[in-house]
Amino acid sequence: MRISDGCYDCLLSRVSYECRLSSEDEELINTAVNKCTCLLKDICHEDVPYPTIASRVHRLAYKIMGDSDPYYKLKQQNNQDAINVCNLVQNNLNSFYDFALASIIGNTLDYGAKEHIVTNDFINFFRDEFDKGLTIDHTDEILARSSRVIYLCDNCGEIIFDKLLLSYLKKRGAHITLVVKNSPILNDATIADALSLKLDGVSDILTTNTSNIPELGLNLKIIPEVLRDEIDRCSIIFAKGMANYESLTEYTGRDFPPVAYLLSVKCNPVAKNVGVPKGSRIAMLSE
Repeated sequence: MRISDGCYDCLLSRVSYECRLSSEDEELINTAVNKCTCLLKDICHEDVPYPTIASRVHRLAYKIMGDSDPYYKLKQQNNQDAINVCNLVQNNLNSFYDFALASIIGNTLDYGAKEHIVTNDFINFFRDEFDKGLTIDHTDEILARSSRVIYLCDNCGEIIFDKLLLSYLKKRGAHITLVVKNSPILNDATIADALSLKLDGVSDILTTNTSNIPELGLNLKIIPEVLRDEIDRCSIIFAKGMANYESLTEYTGRDFPPVAYLLSVKCNPVAKNVGVPKGSRIAMLSE
């Protein structure tokens, strides 16, 4: 997906939000927002997916604010909230559908979209959303292709539920390459987060989506060689969240593996592109 009219205000509102997480200095915050606005105007017409543009804007904001991880406290709280819910519900999760739906509900712990508000009562929210189920359900077809999996993670909190899903796949004999961010961007899970939560124990290969910069989604021009090799070998890619959706839909029609998009649809441009109402939960196979 490319940048659309609704993306500009959303992106800049997230810049303002993360700057205010980092500082109360209004002059510094205004400087960051203004410079990010100018950068966005300069690069918005480039022939690249939206996450590539958004990543450059967020990296500039972090540089100006002098803060490499403004979401740090929120990420820790999201992980704890997710652990609390997992302790309550995991004994009731049995099938691939159950684990996939739980990880998709976990995808709502996301501060990347202006149109989406993170719940303050995740336990009751989880139960309500689990009862509603999936708007698009291709879980049977996805599971049938899950022998050699690349799993593109998204947010902290969410990765607690990802771990349950990955454990289910490992027990079925899947080979799993787990992909996280090499350094902080938004509240996305990093290699440090994955190791602290022992996600290396439910994966065969733990790697990052870039070698040296924080980047949203998946940009094939800057992925590590180990990930490039696995893309050539895998049977399916699990793409969690909207940034991965916005990136990987650009590769449709190329010599590319099947993709299982697992996400909560949190903004109107993505909802329109998928063809579902905003707020939908989807497990959608694209071949």
